[in-house]
Amino acid sequence: MKRDEESYVEFVAASQDRLRRIAYAVCADDSRAEDVLQEALVKLYLAWPRIREQGREEAFARRVIVNADLDDRRRPWHRRRARVEEEELAALPAPLGLSRGERLDLLAAVRRLPAMQRRTVVLRHWLGLSVEETASELGISTGTVKSHTSRGLAALSDALSGELDEECGLPGAPTSR
Repeated sequence: MKRDEESYVEFVAASQDRLRRIAYAVCADDSRAEDVLQEALVKLYLAWPRIREQGREEAFARRVIVNADLDDRRRPWHRRRARVEEEELAALPAPLGLSRGERLDLLAAVRRLPAMQRRTVVLRHWLGLSVEETASELGISTGTVKSHTSRGLAALSDALSGELDEECGLPGAPTSR
């Protein structure tokens, strides 16, 4: 039993920051992300001996994070709370080669996506999960993953190209008066 607790503590110490960032990306809300992460860590602790034997500790924690976010959104008292601070967002893993400003713009656009599109894009493109792994984590079909991901990426492309057009003063970009 002591060995299980020690391995759990080691895993949490090594993975907590990464899991927190995943929760922020999935929830798009800092206080909800903290709650979801704590719920995931409690459930992981309870299932630790079984999960550790399978070697799927992080996958289990990600699944709990996604499910806890879904459950929370279904509750009637769900309300929007304060957003994640920009500094926290900048610490999220992102595709290589992006400047800090580009990462912040991308993360802001991801936050504006509908919940399921945001989840599929984060799991597929931030965390690099396959279509099948994403479907399994979200409890949906692979076709649904593909359609949500496609719509999410199209919306991100539109949002980011619109912001770029606005910044560069390109024709057709909205102008402020």
